[in-house]
Amino acid sequence: MAITRRDLLLTGTAAAALPALGAVAGVPVIGTAEAQSAGELPWRHALSLFGDIKYPADFKRFDYVNPDAPKGGVARLISIGTFDNFNVAVAGIKGAFAPGAAMIYETLMTRAQDEVATEYGELAETAQHPDDFSWVIYRLRKDARWHDGKPVTPEDVIFSLETFKQHSPMYASYYRHVTKAEKVGERDVKFSFDGPGNRELPTIVGELTVLPQHWWEGTDAQGRKRDVGATTLEIPLGSGPYRIKEFVAGRSLKLERVKDHWGANVPSQVGQNNFDELRFEFFRDNQVALEAFKADQADWISENSAKQWATAYDFPAVAEKRVLKEEFPVNDSGRMQAFVVNTRRDQFKDARVRRAFNYAFDFEEMNKQLFFGQYKRINSYFEGTELAATGLPQGEELQLLEALKDKVPPDVFTTPYQNPVGGNPEAVRANLREAARLLKEAGLEIRDHKLADSSGKPLSVEILVQDPSSERIALFYKPSLERIGVSTSIRMVDDAQYQNRLRSFDFDMIIDQWGESLSPGNEQREYWSSQTADVPGARNTIGIKNPAVDALIDKVIFAKDRAGLVAATRALDRVLLWNFYVVPQFTYSFARYARWDRFSHADPLPKYGRSGLPTLWWYDTEKAARIGKRS
Repeated sequence: MAITRRDLLLTGTAAAALPALGAVAGVPVIGTAEAQSAGELPWRHALSLFGDIKYPADFKRFDYVNPDAPKGGVARLISIGTFDNFNVAVAGIKGAFAPGAAMIYETLMTRAQDEVATEYGELAETAQHPDDFSWVIYRLRKDARWHDGKPVTPEDVIFSLETFKQHSPMYASYYRHVTKAEKVGERDVKFSFDGPGNRELPTIVGELTVLPQHWWEGTDAQGRKRDVGATTLEIPLGSGPYRIKEFVAGRSLKLERVKDHWGANVPSQVGQNNFDELRFEFFRDNQVALEAFKADQADWISENSAKQWATAYDFPAVAEKRVLKEEFPVNDSGRMQAFVVNTRRDQFKDARVRRAFNYAFDFEEMNKQLFFGQYKRINSYFEGTELAATGLPQGEELQLLEALKDKVPPDVFTTPYQNPVGGNPEAVRANLREAARLLKEAGLEIRDHKLADSSGKPLSVEILVQDPSSERIALFYKPSLERIGVSTSIRMVDDAQYQNRLRSFDFDMIIDQWGESLSPGNEQREYWSSQTADVPGARNTIGIKNPAVDALIDKVIFAKDRAGLVAATRALDRVLLWNFYVVPQFTYSFARYARWDRFSHADPLPKYGRSGLPTLWWYDTEKAARIGKRS
């Protein structure tokens, strides 16, 4: 289970890494699915993919919250970009969804931030499924209500699943194994799957964002019928702890706490969502956002630039300790961030060409010049987790790869993967020579000072970017590509144009990233499988069509235990790496934040919760009084 859909939408991340695999705790095997009816099965207050559930059925709250946290105050947050859409059903597919608006919704289950891949009831109070994971039934809480007072129903859940599958290519793939959703009781909804053995399916449907069917099938204030497949700036109906109070399209969004929220005393929500108001201010440029923060126009800022972190936070409020700089460890996920070539285009179909692009990338010099040496190179699609492949394959991992021996690069078995190392003139020259050798081997040679194929067609690449920080990285890479003869240009476009070109795969090269959970599963199909390579808007931006990758994704999804999951994921990692689909970039194992010191949180923060912003924090009136009024 990865970063959840709601997490991603709240932070403005475009598309999704989602749940995964494991065992469900506390229930012995009692026979085959045929022998197990719903009446025989226990109702569970939580589902775990790894087998251990920390909190008992009668738990009152999570350990990492303050149940007595004061309610009140305002938190002013920064979002980079813009928005023209409040319809979560088409977020990332149509229009620019407003980060933060996801907080008006709820899911059937919600994850605990101090456990790995364990979920507790939110809209649902309990769930049950057979030992073969072929279906799951969720029972809704009888008190669950929309903000208009109407109950949340099984019909809403069914409508939501069908809506996401119909309108989102990503979720059509993600939920493709869910063959049926039906009402089987007054508050019970059953999801049936297309086969047994997929341990993640009961959990991933629990992360479904639930939409109000009656609202979306109704009419707006002008009497026009609503369209759940279209963008909208009409304020939608939710059931969550916040509702949209007001907004200025593309510029600002205010959420207000629902004072009589139905779920305030649900154990998985106690001590959270403490601010009376959350304000999101939208900026097109990180530098402008930083200046607004320094002028006390925002309370928090997330800093993704190593240069900015090292040089831009030297204003008086930091020296006076009125503004605090903090780094929160990232323990809940890993990631791949990279230059990505579009393998749908002929010039990138040869793995030797793609590998040559990696030899041209001098990460060490970039890290020194641009990032003050703060980053480390990514060497895995699952960087930062135990799932990253190291050394040579052994044991179960080796067995999986040997079964695909004719479909994977031979180096998988003989050579540990390692990125080229630069950082000094000798190493750089050696890497560029190796790049030239690979290109020549692929049938490309320098002709009239340009790298060209046997027909004389030059090898060229346009790097498509959407913001100045990405442009800065691309500009550093450009001269190295030109040194090996690749005609290189960089084009920066606005968010809307960038998303449109991404959806239609209209690019040579981009900078992309994929978040990875500690327990990967169905989302791997969305990322790397042949099924999604030509689906507009899919996350397989690379265009991978590889039978070995497809086979290993299935091994990940249908792993029977944690050891099998780790082995299958590492095998998948090796095959992806040795096909050189990307030029890996860099990562940092902490999330950087600066904030005006007006807030408090329970201590310590949960291991897998990063900063816990904004749900685990509260407005501290004493601290606020000490540092003075907001500007």
